[in-house]
Amino acid sequence: MKKSKSIDHIFSKWRNPVLFLMIIFGVISSCQTEPHENWQSLFNGENLDDWTIKIAGHELNENYNNTFRVEDGLLKVSYADYDTFKNDFGHIFYKKKFSHYKLRVEYRFVGEQLQGGPSWAFRNNGIMFHAQSPDSMELNQDFPVSIEAQFLGGIEGEERPNFGVCTPGTDIEIDDELRTEHCISSNARTYTGDQWITAELHVYGDSVIHHILGRDTVLTYHHPQLSESGELIDDGFIALQAESHPTEFRKIEILDLSEIR
Repeated sequence: MKKSKSIDHIFSKWRNPVLFLMIIFGVISSCQTEPHENWQSLFNGENLDDWTIKIAGHELNENYNNTFRVEDGLLKVSYADYDTFKNDFGHIFYKKKFSHYKLRVEYRFVGEQLQGGPSWAFRNNGIMFHAQSPDSMELNQDFPVSIEAQFLGGIEGEERPNFGVCTPGTDIEIDDELRTEHCISSNARTYTGDQWITAELHVYGDSVIHHILGRDTVLTYHHPQLSESGELIDDGFIALQAESHPTEFRKIEILDLSEIR
């Protein structure tokens, strides 16, 4: 019968015990998996349950001309039932507030801008976040007080960096400087055509916000605050826009970081 080899015999085969330990720890590390990120979909692909609509000039949840609709598993901003745009700025809000999170959206612009839409709204949409509640908006209020991560589609012959920031009723800080202009461009490239685009927001309460396209962080800013009082904004609602150009969304998902802080 063969005798089993002692551990000393096995170690003796390794001239470099440090190398041996490195290999053992490497094997253990390779067996460990990354923590699972619990991303949750805010859009179920079937209906607008869990969402609230507010269109300027219309009562809460009056989906004027079926602006927001679900077709073919997509959430669509549609103007198929409009003749012309008459400042019918609309927003669709998710049902609850968030503070610390990552938000991932896949979207694209399609078709032609509705007649009557302002020139700046051509291929223009966005994510409104840290927003006031839809039921607190005035009847004719165009935009919620919020921070907007702005989607911009390309115009032929014009540089139009995507995923900048706009600040209706709010301000932000960049490099320790308070910025009060309404919109600030990112350092992203211009995106043309009807391609699907994946955009991410990384929001850390009233501390720091990152705009990310692909693997590139294209804009970072700090301390979102109310313009009137300077009060920092730590949380708020998330909304998508309707500003006169048809837009489609096929994924809206969130990783809530509040539970793991």
